[in-house]
Amino acid sequence: MDKTASGWISGFLGILIFSGSLPATRAAVTGFDPVFLTVARATIAGALALILLLAFREKRPASVDLISLAVVALGVVIGFPLLTAFALQHITSAHSTVFIGLLPLSTAIFGVLRGGERPRPVFWLFSCLGSALVAGFALSQASSASSVGDLLMLAAITVCGLGYAEGARLSRKLGGWQVISWALVLSLPVMLAIALLFLPASFSQISGPAWIGLGYVSLFSMLIGFIFWYRGLALGGIAAVGQLQLLQPFFSLVLAATLLHESVSGVMIAVTLAVVACVAGAKKFAK
Repeated sequence: MDKTASGWISGFLGILIFSGSLPATRAAVTGFDPVFLTVARATIAGALALILLLAFREKRPASVDLISLAVVALGVVIGFPLLTAFALQHITSAHSTVFIGLLPLSTAIFGVLRGGERPRPVFWLFSCLGSALVAGFALSQASSASSVGDLLMLAAITVCGLGYAEGARLSRKLGGWQVISWALVLSLPVMLAIALLFLPASFSQISGPAWIGLGYVSLFSMLIGFIFWYRGLALGGIAAVGQLQLLQPFFSLVLAATLLHESVSGVMIAVTLAVVACVAGAKKFAK
């Protein structure tokens, strides 16, 4: 199997894993405080990442890479998990999935800013149209959803796009799984300290689904998914494999409906399809 095919397979597996993140987070916040959930998942994943780095005797990153690793940590280790955990206290995971449709575009925009590319005007047309669709959906759902949850999801998408773009750029130098591992290890001391500070007084009342949700986002969303994702980006190309993110909203909607028994309306599906179409158009004209 050549490198490109291997990259596509790895990227697809990463997207499949990430698709369960929002439903798992939704289940976890029924029993855990959002702040504790964020730092606990990062602590668990960080400890595992440290073991991996030591086991493979990976060389420490250069000092010049520490700022980039800090950006990755702030974006995907802290920012996105924390903001989505708070958001999912106000909205369903099915509702939040519509916003995930903007993640490829957010990644592309930060890729442009970091890489100095100059997209054609059509790119920005698709970008504005996709944003307008999301804003319109949020306003139309005002009676059944939360504006606070919507704003938190938009912020989460922004910081995650930055973390993805920075991590993808750095993966060319450090390697795919090494990027997320070093980002987790870099944030581990702070995450562990905050986890101990926000430790629940008792774990006896926490439900099984909440524990399963914590386990999933810690092992799969925070570490294993990124190992496949960054490997895919490194082998298959950031722009090409990055388009696999367009599939994530569909997988997330299916999981939200089947596992959490949430209602997935025709409007949600229609908006998700429209946003995905806009992102696909923007990707096409990114260069």
